[in-house]
Amino acid sequence: MYRVFESLDELVQTVEQAYGVPMTSNCMVPRNEMLALLDDLRNALPVELDDAQDVLDQRDEIIRGAEERANSTIEKASAEAADLVEGARQDSEAMVADAENRSHAAVAKAEDEADRIVGSARREAEDTVARAQNEADRLVANGNEQYQRSVDEGLAEQHRLVSESEVVRRADEEAHRIVDAAHADSNRLRQECDAFVENKLAEFEEALSSTLRTVARDRRALRSGAGASGTRSYEG
Repeated sequence: MYRVFESLDELVQTVEQAYGVPMTSNCMVPRNEMLALLDDLRNALPVELDDAQDVLDQRDEIIRGAEERANSTIEKASAEAADLVEGARQDSEAMVADAENRSHAAVAKAEDEADRIVGSARREAEDTVARAQNEADRLVANGNEQYQRSVDEGLAEQHRLVSESEVVRRADEEAHRIVDAAHADSNRLRQECDAFVENKLAEFEEALSSTLRTVARDRRALRSGAGASGTRSYEG
């Protein structure tokens, strides 16, 4: 490229120093020297410029070929994209159908399991209540027997000591004490019986509540999973 600029400078200098033609703006330049400079300029031009000119000459043909290749590529890509979309749609429908079948089966199985757990819990609750009631009846019966026995003993002691005033007074006091103790024992036994029954019922209530909470939580989880698979499209 340096020789190109040098040749151009020499051409300009030659033209500027040429003799002018009178009465005109023309000038006289040495032909051979100008031709030699032009040859040097042509030879100094890069080969890329010649290649660029060839490209410009064949521009329309190159553009037409590029457009044809682009159209072919677009058509091929469109066909491949359509095939991929159709395949993806079919795969998605198959996965959704499989997921729905699995979801229905899981929900049915969970409902059966929940019914079994509730039935088992109900039977266990009934057995616990029955055992608690039997134990309460037994404790009450024992308390009544002890109470009646204490009362009978107090009355017998009172009748035995009734003939002597001091003895009668002490016997009366002892009888009242025995009767009061019997009442206290009876009340204590009743309270213990009530506490026992209350504890058993509380334990049963807690066990049943825990079981029902577990069943409800599992059913909510199953419904939530079924809803997601049934209404949302697959990702990934």
